[in-house]
Amino acid sequence: MTVPVRSARFADVREAADLAAFLGRLLHYDRAAAVRLQAGGGALAVFGRPPSFEVLAIRTARLSGAHDFDVTVSAGELLEALDTEGAGEAACPLPAPVTGPPWAGLLPPRSGWQERPGLPDPADLRTRLTAAVAEFRSRDAALPEDRRTRAERDLIGHDIWSRTVGDTELPLRAVHAAQSLGFLRPAPDFPVALLTAGSWLRLRTPFGSIALRGAGGAGLGALAVTVGTA
Repeated sequence: MTVPVRSARFADVREAADLAAFLGRLLHYDRAAAVRLQAGGGALAVFGRPPSFEVLAIRTARLSGAHDFDVTVSAGELLEALDTEGAGEAACPLPAPVTGPPWAGLLPPRSGWQERPGLPDPADLRTRLTAAVAEFRSRDAALPEDRRTRAERDLIGHDIWSRTVGDTELPLRAVHAAQSLGFLRPAPDFPVALLTAGSWLRLRTPFGSIALRGAGGAGLGALAVTVGTA
């Protein structure tokens, strides 16, 4: 008989606080966001999809003791349930499961990742982002009144954010997503890496990962169903 998932217990309150920060950023882009939670042993992987970037965001957290569950829940309800006060371990009653959006069944592979060269260093990535944002604002401001439409702005955004970085296939929008979700931080000796597995690309930082299909992939809407973790 299947035992209903009741709660998760984090290794310490900082793990819960970091997850709360991630959920808050995710909800900024989608107030009705859902997240898929996969726990195995002492680790939890949280998957979300901020719609503005068309990528999967992956945040991990350390758990206290062995856990084993796989459930999709409301990001907002999970944020409300998180205990980010006090000290020591932090317990979190899990919200009721929800019917997951299509992407929740289309996760990156669990293994087979290999590091790829050609990714600029974090300082260079942030410089490119700053320049891209400035270019978008300049081109948007230059639009004549009769062309100030969502479609025109989307065309500008697609042109800018689909550009690849360094000698890689990674689109700039993945780096933008990492920055916006708090994964790309200005710190000395901050390690970032580009990993690949099949047609998947993954930008990995110490605070989370951004995953998406490469240029040869079919896009998130047409993926084969797999079960993965960060």
